[in-house]
Amino acid sequence: MQVKPFKGIRPPKHLVEQVASRPYDVLNSEEAREEAAGNEKSLYHIIKPEIDFPVGTDEHTPAVYEKAAANFKMFQEKGWLIQDPEEHYYVYAQTMNGRTQYGLVVCASVDDYLKGSIKKHELTRSDKEEDRMKHVRINNANIEPVFFAYPDNADLDAIVKKYITREPEYNFVAKPDGFGHTFWIIDNAQDTERITTLFAQMPALYIADGHHRSAAAALTGAEKARLNPHHCGSEEYNFFMAVCFPAGQLTIIDYNRVVKDLNGLTDEQFLAKLSAAFLVEEKGAEIYKPQSLHNFSLYLSDKWYSLIAKPGTYDDSDPIGVLDVTVSSRLILDEILGIKDLRTDKRIDFVGGIRGLGELKHRVDSGEMKVALALYPVSMQQLTDIADSGNIMPPKTTWFEPKLRSGLVIHSLGGE
Repeated sequence: MQVKPFKGIRPPKHLVEQVASRPYDVLNSEEAREEAAGNEKSLYHIIKPEIDFPVGTDEHTPAVYEKAAANFKMFQEKGWLIQDPEEHYYVYAQTMNGRTQYGLVVCASVDDYLKGSIKKHELTRSDKEEDRMKHVRINNANIEPVFFAYPDNADLDAIVKKYITREPEYNFVAKPDGFGHTFWIIDNAQDTERITTLFAQMPALYIADGHHRSAAAALTGAEKARLNPHHCGSEEYNFFMAVCFPAGQLTIIDYNRVVKDLNGLTDEQFLAKLSAAFLVEEKGAEIYKPQSLHNFSLYLSDKWYSLIAKPGTYDDSDPIGVLDVTVSSRLILDEILGIKDLRTDKRIDFVGGIRGLGELKHRVDSGEMKVALALYPVSMQQLTDIADSGNIMPPKTTWFEPKLRSGLVIHSLGGE
């Protein structure tokens, strides 16, 4: 794998909490408008620039993209973002619920992505790719990083450990989630060279989160290469920004489903149909959480149920067939509830496990939804097995938390 250090564009230490934001795709325009209220330094003015227009403005109009670029330029002119004079790698640590994971901020190779060495596990949508490509093009920068996993490596761990004993460049707790974000600059040339060498020995990197940003960054880089008659391969546009974490430090949390109706069935008929493929056990009013692979939690009419898939309904030798999202999609959502396409069916919605199973109960109790289904989370091993086999996970399978904070560092494609 080819990675390189870069001259990061970053906020001064005293401004980082004002600049840093959640990623563009985890909140809508109105939520961004609310979070940025009264804060002209918020990165939302660059990654969600529609907040600078009247409510209801289409975020995909040319004027909105142009505003992103104008704001990015203005942030630099005002000294809210400043480019490092030298190329660096960086260490970025995230702390959630007392547990910390340590990532290396690098520039990954467009060529590695295009030839499949940077492995994906999800399909991307062309409209979302095009949106991010426009954003990268007009800013000539990767404003937000993507989230990669790499095979555990003791030598890289040792380098990271050396830096995290030092005074950090940034160290703050983000609101409202209370997650910690800490950031160090790797400033030793030998360490930088060693990191490059160690990554070069890896067979693959894995996209954990940010498939659309990865595709957009790589496709924009390839586009710039085609348009440059003097292209030589070392230009900054041949690389895009990623935070790479050891796979062993990452946890995937559950990604659950809520459905608006029972496809014309009564509760009793629905439960009877479930019993053909599952051992169904009523658990009562207390929230029931899936205990293991092939155990599901169902909430219906004020009661929780345990569903255990019967032998023969799944294939543990198949990297896709073993997934509980596959089992539930086929045996419950498709065969019983008539939901054929998770991407387009308006009767289903998805709830990240970070919200807790209480959110599923709330969505059903409110009358908005009729039934909720909680899944046991996918493992990192399952994710890498699927990526290595060239397969694609079903939609809405993985949810990584904490999310990367945007605005700690930006990568310019301009060369300098």
